[in-house]
Order: sequence, then structure tokens, then C-alpha cells
Amino acid sequence: MSERLQPGDVAPDFTLSDADGNEVSLSAHKGRKVIVYFYPAALTPGCTKQACDFTDNLSLLADAGYDVLGISPDAPEKLGKFREKENLKVTLLADPDKKVLDAYGAYGEKMNYGKTYLGVIRSTVIVDEEGKVERALYNVRATGHVAKIIKDLGI
Repeated sequence: MSERLQPGDVAPDFTLSDADGNEVSLSAHKGRKVIVYFYPAALTPGCTKQACDFTDNLSLLADAGYDVLGISPDAPEKLGKFREKENLKVTLLADPDKKVLDAYGAYGEKMNYGKTYLGVIRSTVIVDEEGKVERALYNVRATGHVAKIIKDLGI
């Protein structure tokens, strides 16, 4: 379990496979702002709501200079099914070994119904054009989160 990122930190670079098996790197987005969001599992109600919210606001975010990358520990094949079923436009990336989730502090202890376990902490990290963390939000809610980001960023 790694430390949570703070504003001003250099965002850890990564290269992960998307739903089609293509490699996507954070460094390829240099010069653009990137919203990197971490979610527990494709095809689940909360994660579907969040991915649909990002998809619905993708053009607004893109016009404001933001790219959006969603990362979960799911395999690329499952991400493909998720994208097709929900008609998602957001780029979904697979992190099955949880290395990127860990590097961003988005994997760790969680509590549910009084039981502690390791899992994905729903998080969003906003990376500036230079690759530095602008904002790091942890334990966010799936519902209403995208609207809050848009409001907080003044978009």
C-alpha cells in the first residue's frame, strides 16, 4: 500500500492496455490535462454510473483541455464488454496486477459492513499539462462525482 498523492507530486507514469489491447501511456498526454479515475470493477452499478457520467461529460471536459482515463483491475476483455454494453466513450485501462492503482494510492484497506479488506479505493487524480498532480481525491462517491469535478474545476 503506497502513500496517497498530494498536489505538486509528479504523477507516476504508466503504460496499460485499453479495452482493445492497445497500450496507453500517461506520458503520451503531456501538454494536456488528464483526469485519471480509479474504480473497483467494470459492469457493477456504481462503476457504471460513474463511467456513464464521464462519458456524458466527455466533450465538455475535452473542450476544457482534459482527457479522461478510467483504470480498474479488470482484464481488457471485460473492459471491452463494459464499453460495448454501456456505450462508453471514455478510455478504460486494465491494471490487473494493481501496480498503477498502488502507485496512485488507490488500492488499500477498505471497510464494508464492519469487515476490513484490501480493494480499490474509488479515487480521482487530476494531472496537469506538465505531469504533476493538480488534485488528488480519495474515497469519492460514484454518484455526483463528475458534476463535482466539473464545478470544482470551474468548467
